[in-house]
Amino acid sequence: MDSSTFDPGSYSTLKLDLDEGILTLTVDRPEALNALSQQVVSELWKAFTAIQDSCTHDAGWPVRGVIVTGGGGKAFVAGADIREMASMGPDSAAEYARSMQGVTLLIEKLPVPVIAAVDGFALGGGCELALACDFIYASEAAQFGQPEVNLGLVPGFGGSVRLPQRVGLGPARELIYTARRIDAAEALRLGLANRVLPSRDELLAAARETLQEIAGKAPAAVGLAKQSIAGATGRPTNQGLEAEAEAFREAFTTDDMREGTAAFLEKRKAAFTGK
Repeated sequence: MDSSTFDPGSYSTLKLDLDEGILTLTVDRPEALNALSQQVVSELWKAFTAIQDSCTHDAGWPVRGVIVTGGGGKAFVAGADIREMASMGPDSAAEYARSMQGVTLLIEKLPVPVIAAVDGFALGGGCELALACDFIYASEAAQFGQPEVNLGLVPGFGGSVRLPQRVGLGPARELIYTARRIDAAEALRLGLANRVLPSRDELLAAARETLQEIAGKAPAAVGLAKQSIAGATGRPTNQGLEAEAEAFREAFTTDDMREGTAAFLEKRKAAFTGK
């Protein structure tokens, strides 16, 4: 893996800060409320591909968790880039949608946890980016919504798939059909957000604390747990159980499983290596 891929100088629309295994990825287009231009999408693909490549024992697991947030103070990500979309035809629009869908699939497949730290607007594509993350933590200033029908559009980056998975079919339909915005308290009530914090600083601190807690666990086991949940989501029970059994079997191939069980029996702290 090329270490320059985590160098902030490698990106023009993102800021990356890797500190003690926690990578904070900030979408940084405050002049456009961090809208997901095609360049942002391309750089998100590059960053998450680099994270994926780092999640091996050979690479030393330099990244144990990711915080995704927005810069500028007003928005997490306000949505897709409307200026760019206004000139797109059907084929180029489909390509744009599929490229961002690819980013969201990368996030879901990462073997490390990803927390969306939402402060300000998470609308349209911004809400869809957050939905692809494992957890959503929100500040009291956060606002969520899928306002695409206001523009004669529909969600294109996964909202029609992941929003029902998070909040249920009925609430998701209502949010998408009405284009209604909801605040952080309502997002928490619906199960869209995991936690609500008073301020941006407390939001980022809480996300970091959770990821540091997870970083102390066996890396491969965390990745397999994420894989198991993804493999079971939306599938019949028997297929979900098969995905879980396969992840359980794979855990028994790791050194960390032997270390974890030995440490438990010997009443000591486990020393996980990621093998």
